[in-house]
Amino acid sequence: MRRINRERTMFSHIMVGARDLPRMTAFYEAVLAPLGLVRDFTYEDSGPAGSTWIVPGRPWQQFFVQYPFNGLPATWGNGVQVSFAAATPQAAEAAWRAAIAHGGFDEGAPGLRPHYGADYYAAYCRDPEGNKLCFVHTGEVAALAAGNLA
Repeated sequence: MRRINRERTMFSHIMVGARDLPRMTAFYEAVLAPLGLVRDFTYEDSGPAGSTWIVPGRPWQQFFVQYPFNGLPATWGNGVQVSFAAATPQAAEAAWRAAIAHGGFDEGAPGLRPHYGADYYAAYCRDPEGNKLCFVHTGEVAALAAGNLA
């Protein structure tokens, strides 16, 4: 197996807007914990207030929830989905269950999606403000989570 260059990733960060930052921070705190993501910091004075989560040891792979820069109310994007890698099917399901328990909306219960691949296990939901989320596990995702790519 070859090692992934941790200095080069597809994204530096992904951001979703919030109308109710405390509620969204609590939601994502519960949802991202089963995936091994940790809150890095919450900020109020370096632009619009927000919170950020990271994969421990990978500070440039960040997920942000914050008030929009333009000061207008946050809205969700039609056709936009943020997909989080899960190390196991159980982690994908735990994240989905936490989402539903914390005000999220079901968009597809956990299970295999063989039309995407024989080992593609996913769960879909929307956060309390309508952003679509996916929690996905595949053999390749497991290799990535372990720091390897077959």
